[in-house]
Amino acid sequence: MPYSLRHLLTVGSIALLPLTAAAQQAAPPPPPVSVAKPVVRDVIDNDEFIGRFEPVDQVSVRSRVGGYLQEVDFTDGALVKKGDQLFVIDQRPFITSLNEANAALEVAKTTLSYAETQFNRAQSLANNGSQSVSTLDDRRRDWISAQANVRGAQASAERAALDMEYTKITAPLSGRIDRRLISAGNLVQADQSILTTIVSLDPIDFYFDVDERRLLNFADTARKQGQVLQQGGGGVDVQVTISDPTAKPFKGKLDFAENRIDNESGTIRIRARFANPDLVLQPGLFGRIQVEASNTYKAVLVPDEAIGSDQNERVVYVVGPDNKVSTKPVRPGPRLYGYRVIREGLDGSETIIVNGLMRARPGATITPQMVELPQERRDVPPDSVTTENAQ
Repeated sequence: MPYSLRHLLTVGSIALLPLTAAAQQAAPPPPPVSVAKPVVRDVIDNDEFIGRFEPVDQVSVRSRVGGYLQEVDFTDGALVKKGDQLFVIDQRPFITSLNEANAALEVAKTTLSYAETQFNRAQSLANNGSQSVSTLDDRRRDWISAQANVRGAQASAERAALDMEYTKITAPLSGRIDRRLISAGNLVQADQSILTTIVSLDPIDFYFDVDERRLLNFADTARKQGQVLQQGGGGVDVQVTISDPTAKPFKGKLDFAENRIDNESGTIRIRARFANPDLVLQPGLFGRIQVEASNTYKAVLVPDEAIGSDQNERVVYVVGPDNKVSTKPVRPGPRLYGYRVIREGLDGSETIIVNGLMRARPGATITPQMVELPQERRDVPPDSVTTENAQ
C-alpha cells in the first residue's frame, strides 16, 4: 500500500476515536417510568344485572255496586292515602232500597212481637186446660217463623246499608293514583268496570333474572351468612343505580327468589326491596343492580391502565431488582374501588409499571419512579362489573 494512503487511513482512524467516545457519552439514560406495589385489601365481588322496579302493592279500583258515576274526588296522578274518597255512585236508588229494607224490618219486628204475645197467651191457657195443645203448637210455629222473618229482614237491611256504603269508593291502599278511566255520568258495572289504578311507592321492589351459575354463587353467599336464598332472598345486600347520573346508588336487600328455575330460559327471578321515602324510584323504571357474589376475601388490585395485551393474553409489566422489565400473564376480574381485581398471576409483592407502558418493553432497563396507590381511587367512573370480568 502506498505511503500516502496508509497515512490517510491512520489519521482517519485516530480522528474517529473521539467521535465514538462522544457518542457513547451522549447515550440517553433509561426512561423514567412510574411503578408501584399492587393494592392488597379485603373485597367482595359484585355481579351486575338489569331489571325493573315494580310496586309492592297495586290494585285496580272497581265499584262493588252498579250505577251511574256521580263524583270524581281526586286529581289525576296525585298521592292518595288509604281510605281517601275517590268516587261516588248516584246514591238515590240505594237510599230508597235502604228505606224499604228498614221498613220491612220494622214490620217483621212488629209481627214477631205479636206472635210472641199470642204464644205466651196460648201457653198460659194450655197450662190451665183452657187451650188445646194443637193451638199452642200453631202459636209456637208462628212465633218461630216471625223470628226467622226478623233475621231475614235484618240481613236485607244490612245488605242495603252495605250497598249504600259501597256507593262511596275509597282508596284501598296508599300510593300514587292513575288518571280516571271513567268520567262522571257514565254507567258503572259492578265488579267489572275499572275506574282507576293505584300503586304503592314506599317501599318498592326491583325484579331481575339470574342465570344458574350466579344463582349458585348467591345461594352460597347466603348460606355462609346463615340464611337461605329462597327464604327472604337470603338478605344479601344490594345496590341499584338508575339512568340519572346525579343520583347516588340506592341500597337494599334481596328478599325473595322464585322456587324453581325456568326450563326455557335457564334463569330464576329474584326480588330486592328498597326504601323509597323521597319517591324517586317509580314503578316501571329500569335500573342496574349490583349483588354481592362472594364473601370477603383478600384480593390484589391494579389500575386498568397497568394491564396490557400480548396477543390473546392480558399482562402486567413487572420491574425486577436490576430495573429490567418483564411481563407476567394475569387473569383480570371485576373492577372494584377504582381498580381491577387480578384473579391469577400476582401475589401483591411485585413492583409493576402503573404509568408509562409505552416507554417500557420486555428486557429493557428503566428508571423506576415509585408511587403509592391509594386504597380506593376517586378519579375513575363508578365501579361496574361486566359479564366477561365476572367469570
